[in-house]
Amino acid sequence: MGLVEKRAIKSFQDTKFPELEKEINSIAGYPIEFSVEWDTLAAPDYADRYEEYFTDIYFKPIIETFKFIAADDMGKEALKEILKKIHIKNDGTVTSEVRAYSIDGGVLTVNHDPVVNAHHIDYRTKKLTEILSEKM
Repeated sequence: MGLVEKRAIKSFQDTKFPELEKEINSIAGYPIEFSVEWDTLAAPDYADRYEEYFTDIYFKPIIETFKFIAADDMGKEALKEILKKIHIKNDGTVTSEVRAYSIDGGVLTVNHDPVVNAHHIDYRTKKLTEILSEKM
């Protein structure tokens, strides 16, 4: 990861991430711990798109899924029972929503390439909603 990527990730961490984290916690109705492997999200030649792509790939599907699940008290309680932490990473092997999500021991892991299929928000939201709903 070069200086351009480091600066872009730092900018996202300092500006956009706190807003997204706050929004997700507000929708859920309780504080959720976040763990992000920032270094794994660096993609050469895409630093100027990190804010858009990281938001679309990692956060918008969570926000939309939580809006659906936590629409009422029953959903909020069910979410709180199964989810304590969100872990975001890119191990370099996942470019599709089919394998991007897993939940184990209260930890939702989001493992997805940081640039491929960035605009497939609806597909990722649908898959994440299915996975979480099945655990409730």
